[in-house]
Amino acid sequence: MASEIERDSMDFDVVIVGAGPAGLSAACRLMQQAGEAEQELTVCVVEKGSEVGAHILSGAVFEPRALQELFPDWQERGAPLTTPAVRDELYLLKDAETAQKLPNALVPKTMHNTGGDLTRYVISAGNLCRWLAEQAEALGVEIFPGFAAQEAIVEEEVVKGILIGDMGIGVDGQPKDGHMPGMELRAKYTLFAEGARGHLGKRLIRDFALDAGKDPQHYGIGLKELWDVPAEQHEPGLVLHGSGWPLDKHTHGGWFLYHAENVQVVVGLILDLSYQNPYLSPFDEFQRMKHHPVLKRHLEGGSRVAYGARAIAKGGLNCLPKMTFPGALLIGCDAGTLNFAKIKGLHTAMKSGLVAAETVFEAITAGDAGGQELTAFTEKWEASWAYQELDASRSFGPALHKYGTLGGGAYNVLDQLIGGKLPTVHDTTPDHATLKKAAECEAIDYPKPDGKLSFDKPSSVFLSNTNHEEDQPCHLRLSDPDLPIRDNLPAYAEPAQRYCPVGVYEVIEDDAGNPRFQINFQNCIHCKTCDIKDPAQNITWVAPEGGGGPNYPNM
Repeated sequence: MASEIERDSMDFDVVIVGAGPAGLSAACRLMQQAGEAEQELTVCVVEKGSEVGAHILSGAVFEPRALQELFPDWQERGAPLTTPAVRDELYLLKDAETAQKLPNALVPKTMHNTGGDLTRYVISAGNLCRWLAEQAEALGVEIFPGFAAQEAIVEEEVVKGILIGDMGIGVDGQPKDGHMPGMELRAKYTLFAEGARGHLGKRLIRDFALDAGKDPQHYGIGLKELWDVPAEQHEPGLVLHGSGWPLDKHTHGGWFLYHAENVQVVVGLILDLSYQNPYLSPFDEFQRMKHHPVLKRHLEGGSRVAYGARAIAKGGLNCLPKMTFPGALLIGCDAGTLNFAKIKGLHTAMKSGLVAAETVFEAITAGDAGGQELTAFTEKWEASWAYQELDASRSFGPALHKYGTLGGGAYNVLDQLIGGKLPTVHDTTPDHATLKKAAECEAIDYPKPDGKLSFDKPSSVFLSNTNHEEDQPCHLRLSDPDLPIRDNLPAYAEPAQRYCPVGVYEVIEDDAGNPRFQINFQNCIHCKTCDIKDPAQNITWVAPEGGGGPNYPNM
């Protein structure tokens, strides 16, 4: 994968790609162990966002189990966990006006966010990562925000590090004034922690056949907004979840609404990318959903202050690839460690980072010069509580796909009651292969946004603080530039126009009245939905210049 251009190079013991919860937890644990052993260790984290947290988006109700293992004194250190979850509500929205509040007995135990020995918190995942980065730097980790890992350096089928993308390449592919070639960051071991559908992780899974014998990974798109709300309707720690309307019986997903700190509410929709109707727009489903009385009463009178979206790797254990290969590990959501039965992934991602750090440190302290396949990781990971969580919920998502929301929900409740003894359910159809032809489906007439509860895509992009240098090559690569108009438009009404949550893709007419596929890559918020859902798998997302993309404040 590595370029043959001669470049500057830096050597580290460990290079970590991605300053998310998995990568930063691994970095902190590596340096903790080095300090305890009084051993010198060099650890570098590269992050494509302009700052740590800029590209982080999650719900999130957070279980601090892995955090407690990493920093038992996290409260004294000022970790941004200030709003404990105090009350749970779960709803089935029957139609645009009515809903059924489900009794606690019918709620899967994995969905309970209050009670028990472990307090959960409504948090900003971005702020958690900013805090973890502060801890990492205090321990001696070098963090490089604004630098995108463009390629893995693979030599003789061994990962040797990464290549940072060039800065200052024009849209024509030629160097501009101030061009800076990307640097090689070489390491004994490289940890890939890019998040869901990481562009390097995707290639590494393919090139090292890490998904052999596994179900194809399944994804959702998570859309989220942050609202300032009137103080009199704010209840810190209130946690709501629901499903049903506006999604039809062939479309799976659910919504969340959490009362956070600072008199704010977060609201979002997670929609499975296994949906069938090419006319469906996840963004517009989210916007009209907020008009339901169950959600409206929490938002009315407030103002929207942030918007974002991100793909979620939700396939679970059946889809989890092999996480070890020579010279590297694949961790967190780059592998797919999210526990969708809990709608939580931060804690399991962090745990995978801790296990990775302990495995790598053991190898290096034993005199390992690097480049080995760390098979000890697999044994440690499978012995962890995080793996046991995933194993217990291995059929959760596939059951919903196979039996529908109600049938799948009943299956999962029963499976949990009898200790996971029901037969494992599999879903072997990739998300991109589920779309029906446009001729078989009805177009969806979405209501116009009212500017109070629902909004359009341009105003939403603005609230994501997204920016890319315009004079650079488009990072959304088409294998066949003619395919969108030639094939996707007649067959599927070109679904990219609708599945993208920020209007990157448009079909417009040229001067002669012929349709043309336009890519507004400057709007891209790096959600990766296009890379996942395009029915021809014609779109490949690669990293743009470092520092580009959204700048989420506290999402």
